[in-house]
Amino acid sequence: MNNDPPLFCLENLTLVHEGCAEPLLRDMDFCLYPGEHIGLYGPNGCGKTTLLRGITGLHKAARGGVRFEGKLLRSEADFHPLRCAVGFVLQHAEDQLFFPTVLEDVAFGPLNLGLSPDDARQRALETLARLGLDGFADRQTHALSGGEKKLVSLAGVLAMQPQALLLDEPTNALDMSARQRLLDILVGLPTARITISHDWDFLQRVSRRFMTIEDGRLITDAPSLDHVHRHAHP
Repeated sequence: MNNDPPLFCLENLTLVHEGCAEPLLRDMDFCLYPGEHIGLYGPNGCGKTTLLRGITGLHKAARGGVRFEGKLLRSEADFHPLRCAVGFVLQHAEDQLFFPTVLEDVAFGPLNLGLSPDDARQRALETLARLGLDGFADRQTHALSGGEKKLVSLAGVLAMQPQALLLDEPTNALDMSARQRLLDILVGLPTARITISHDWDFLQRVSRRFMTIEDGRLITDAPSLDHVHRHAHP
């Protein structure tokens, strides 16, 4: 039992896609606590990415909401503190990299948190070094490999020193070397996280407990992937 206060909670959160009568996800109640490493699995189209977007306010609630620091978040402005504290690593790194150089991209988040340009630069350089990306500061982001872009997008989120991470298919399109590098980073990272992945071995190794989505409902005590795999292939 975790005695720490939750980082955020979903309270009866219901998410509907525009133009659809039926909710994609309904009546979700869930809290993420410090240090939790949760794997989220399920078939394509079941709503995994929509859930992460709902947590961060990028997909507006049809009913219920997200509570952060004791406040039920309603408006775009309400979600700003949560987005500073909960880092969202998107499935496609290109959607997260906007600046010409790696240093500019990684320093952008710390600048938005109010750090001075010098402090943001130092934070960015330290984060790059921690991820084994020494010497990348002046690299052109458009010229990076897919694996390098993924690591730089993660660096940009970690440079904000978030309380929690949301990772959407982090191994998507990575070669084995980049996948192993990312695996080593996450295994050594104490930050609370929810990870979506179809890479079962990866998800098993970076998660301590699991959730899934069935018929639009969030199952917060889902069986481990080993259990699911054994029953799927008797």
